[in-house]
Amino acid sequence: MDLTTFLIQCLNSVQYGLLLFLVASGLTLIFGIMGVINLAHGSFYMIGAYMAFTLSSLVGNFVIALLLGLVLAVVLGYVLEWVFFSYLYEREHLMQVLMTYGLILVFEEMRSILVGDDVHGVAVPAWLAGSIPIGNDMSYPVYRLFISAVCLAVAAAMYWTIKNTRLGMMVRAGATNREMVQSLGINISLLYRIVFAAGVALAVLAGMIAAPVSSVYPGMGGSVLIICFVVVVIGGIGSIKGALVAALLIGFVDTFGKVFWQQAAGALVYLLMAIILLWKPEGLFRQGT
Repeated sequence: MDLTTFLIQCLNSVQYGLLLFLVASGLTLIFGIMGVINLAHGSFYMIGAYMAFTLSSLVGNFVIALLLGLVLAVVLGYVLEWVFFSYLYEREHLMQVLMTYGLILVFEEMRSILVGDDVHGVAVPAWLAGSIPIGNDMSYPVYRLFISAVCLAVAAAMYWTIKNTRLGMMVRAGATNREMVQSLGINISLLYRIVFAAGVALAVLAGMIAAPVSSVYPGMGGSVLIICFVVVVIGGIGSIKGALVAALLIGFVDTFGKVFWQQAAGALVYLLMAIILLWKPEGLFRQGT
């Protein structure tokens, strides 16, 4: 492998890892902070991809479609938490698994009715359709750099919000001791509703920006859900920083695994998880970091 190819694979690893973080960070908020095993999180990623396909066709502008999709995602998350998830916090995990699995079936059926079962593509915006030359005869798509930039901006904003704002302080406190936060007069139900809506919006945003570089197809949230749980477990349940580090590690292992050891590439990520959990059973970072 020459230096140019190595550099391109590194960029692919970072881009995949950051996109994976964007999805997994929403799961980290919902699973790690709120304590809900949300099997439907991958479906939110799928919804985002189909939103990109549908809204881009309707409004004709990818940026406007992104903003409109985020607004719809927040509304969807707020309503879902209010109608369904707010009843799960005190229930056992089996009830959470059953209900969220039921939501997967509902979302898949609604997708089939509204959009159909065909595979779709989303065009890359014209202003992001170029490429940057790397070396003498290779180039790298500008849109992939755009994905990385969006993910980094979201990661920085999320970390700053959780660490330095009153909302972040309440989220960290609510994750540690729900009853104490309630006794201090904070509306924990509203707080969890906001957190859940943010988690859904993150998954939808990831699906929307990933749609132009991948196909939009039925059931696409299933594989994403599995790898997101791996990210959460490796990084440490409830840790945003841990999710970022774990997602980048998985991005490099998966990308270079497919280059050097294609037959076993699918198992390398889970081997990485096993090694890290043997070393640190609680994950790389503590909850709230």
